[in-house]
Amino acid sequence: MPQSNPESPEDKARKAAHGWMKYSGMAFQMIGIILAFVFAGVYLDRWLETGPIFTVVMSLLGVAGGLYTSLRDFL
Repeated sequence: MPQSNPESPEDKARKAAHGWMKYSGMAFQMIGIILAFVFAGVYLDRWLETGPIFTVVMSLLGVAGGLYTSLRDFL
């Protein structure tokens, strides 16, 4: 009869660190996407000499894109 092999403390710590790194990486990816879209909106507003319309639109698109990639990775 095979005996169950309990997880060692090192295995538990490794699994916890893996989960922590995965979710913190997702957060940095989301922040990067949002910032890229915001900077693109600011650039377009300066280039086209408009009000903050492109900054607002691009930041909303960045939030949607960041949420999409985070949820896709999460699920």
